[in-house]
Amino acid sequence: MMSKKLAKGLNDQMNNEFNAAHVYLATAAYCSNESFDGFANFFLAQAEEEREHAMKFYNFIVDMGEEASIQALPEPNNKFTSILDTFEKSLEHEKEVTKQIYKLADMALDEREHATMTFLNWFIDEQVEEEASFDGIIQKIKRIENDSNAFYMLETELGKRSSES
Repeated sequence: MMSKKLAKGLNDQMNNEFNAAHVYLATAAYCSNESFDGFANFFLAQAEEEREHAMKFYNFIVDMGEEASIQALPEPNNKFTSILDTFEKSLEHEKEVTKQIYKLADMALDEREHATMTFLNWFIDEQVEEEASFDGIIQKIKRIENDSNAFYMLETELGKRSSES
């Protein structure tokens, strides 16, 4: 049986994932407002992916016989200075999510809550992919600098992303 502390941690992380979706929706809005439709699509897909992550937590909590508790979301950042800034802030956000997942995994390990440890392993792997993806895009943006053709090509590439990617 899961401790109340671990159940609260899982609920907190579920809400952190809903917040991540909120953060990426705000980032998409900035991109749309700046007419960067491909980048906006990328962040909309990212927002949907984060909502799916939150629902994984929701379903796990319920399946474990615990009570899911939805919390209010904080206002996300709506101010960016550039596309590079959106991705740098996104990478920072993903690094925070990684810390949150690690803390939760440590708690599950300490409690020898094996089902939760197995569940969280997927998220640990996912965070490696998330951080690598954002870092790779940041490196591309920095390499292309002021090359408008390369920038357009990157925006077109990212605009093809769907939440199933």
